[in-house]
Amino acid sequence: MKFFQRTLRTAVLGLSLAAPLLAAAQSLPTATPERVGLSSERLQMLTDVLKADVASGKIPGAVLLVARQGKVAWFEPVGKLDPAAGTPMQRDGIFRIYSMSKPITTVAAMMLVEDGRLKLDDPISTYLPEYASMTVGVEKPGADGKPVLETVPARKPITVQDLMRHTSGLTYGFFGPGLVKQAYNAAGLGANDPTNAEFSQRLAKLPLAYQPGTTWDYSQSTDILGRVIEVVSGQSLYQFEKARLFDPLGMKDTTYYVPEPDRQSRIAEPLPTDRSFGVGADLNDPRVVRKLESGGGGLVSTAGDYARFLQMLLNGGSLDGKRYLGPRTLALMTADHSNAGAGIVPGPLYLPGPGYGFGLGFAVRRNDGEAPYPSAGGEYNWGGAGGTYMWVDPKNEMFVVLMLQSPKYRTHYRSLTRDMIYAAVIK
Repeated sequence: MKFFQRTLRTAVLGLSLAAPLLAAAQSLPTATPERVGLSSERLQMLTDVLKADVASGKIPGAVLLVARQGKVAWFEPVGKLDPAAGTPMQRDGIFRIYSMSKPITTVAAMMLVEDGRLKLDDPISTYLPEYASMTVGVEKPGADGKPVLETVPARKPITVQDLMRHTSGLTYGFFGPGLVKQAYNAAGLGANDPTNAEFSQRLAKLPLAYQPGTTWDYSQSTDILGRVIEVVSGQSLYQFEKARLFDPLGMKDTTYYVPEPDRQSRIAEPLPTDRSFGVGADLNDPRVVRKLESGGGGLVSTAGDYARFLQMLLNGGSLDGKRYLGPRTLALMTADHSNAGAGIVPGPLYLPGPGYGFGLGFAVRRNDGEAPYPSAGGEYNWGGAGGTYMWVDPKNEMFVVLMLQSPKYRTHYRSLTRDMIYAAVIK
């Protein structure tokens, strides 16, 4: 009897998730979870955990989207869009995706590679002369025993591939120790509303944290890649991405800023006590339009928009009959480019984590073991400092988008979501 009740409950829940609830992530096909080998009951368990965390005041709200076998099987908003206003979360809530911008910018650059206008082994100084003579910071003990920063010449040029795989020697100033990072923070790189060109020129004046091509270190590399796209294409970064990706893919809410009042009402906000993601780094206000278009962390998007981008990747570079990348190009992007065989060592804060390498724009799982996650080898992923996260698992024909604005708990929900979603894979 209990088995019959549980089966009936699952069937009813699956039927209730049909067209109204799943009303297509921007026209992607939909299916009940069971039709694509997922358990409605177990996916509901994850949604209930998110609801409980909203009720306890841990997070304001979230949007969870799960797709498998080319169909959206779960698309649930939870909690509040704006906790101060009490606005309910909605499926088309607009989130600051921060570093989930990086895969998009890298795909845009690879489109130029396929166009024959850019090569991975090109020195970036070919396009950005300010990077022709870089120096590398070296910490040495001073007379008082405290470290001082000296510089030595870079032994090799930074390449386009280095920018894509975070081996350029560039870094971020807002997390981790080191005098180069302190120099980044002191330089005021974002002061006085710079353009992408001005930002690049400011950054080029600072020493690198590592010799190019030697060390994986999370960095402003993708911002500089965005500037390369501008120089090669002759367009602003947003103009190029809009023409080649956002408009054709139907990603209508993926932009760098949100000046329109009707769209501003859909911006998801964090709890007031959870806005910081590093030293001097707080969540920005995308309503304020600035000149900088950060290819590494400036985009806002929705779960539905990002789902279309990921479905295109999972399809091998095409969606709705239009090809954006060739399958061999995508295979190159999702291979491991940052390992000992490539002469790369992990930096002190290796964000891909155990069992993962780094490709061109994504962390890439090397095999089924090592990492404490149940996804399969070949899975690739990345997240944003504001709390958003995504992964694509080709072997399981699945991708997941979690939209959340909570810097404090971003890593917690990445693991939790993985564990509970894979527990829902029943075929």
